[in-house]
Amino acid sequence: MTKQRTGEPWLSPPEYGATLAGVSLNFIVRDVRRSLPFYTEVLGFSSPYSDPDFAALEGFGIKVQLHADHTWEHMPWSERLAAGEGRGLGAEARIYGLDPDETERSARAQGASVLLAATDFPGHGWRECYLEDPDGYVWVVGRAISH
Repeated sequence: MTKQRTGEPWLSPPEYGATLAGVSLNFIVRDVRRSLPFYTEVLGFSSPYSDPDFAALEGFGIKVQLHADHTWEHMPWSERLAAGEGRGLGAEARIYGLDPDETERSARAQGASVLLAATDFPGHGWRECYLEDPDGYVWVVGRAISH
């Protein structure tokens, strides 16, 4: 069942792949359409393209890709994904410069999971909010504490 998209994507996979440079993030998600609002409405990424199989996201100087589980069915870990094993435990993706209080409000309004409300961490000089996307990937947004 490799593909649910009908029609052709906005770029072929090799064309899109050629646009990637530096660091990009790839998250394997259960449902691209369910995950997309977290990334666009809560975190503020733009999405130049999405379909049931894949979403391309851009923002904060990086590109993020969401791939649906079924697009990875030929990979060694597909059985673990199908079994519902946890995803990304212990890894954090961080965005610096976003207002953690505003992002927390946006997350709550979208029904997203707030793991840790906006909190000052004076030991490292940041105010941060810890959020979880629909598949359990943790995103931390924050900015330096103003003095």
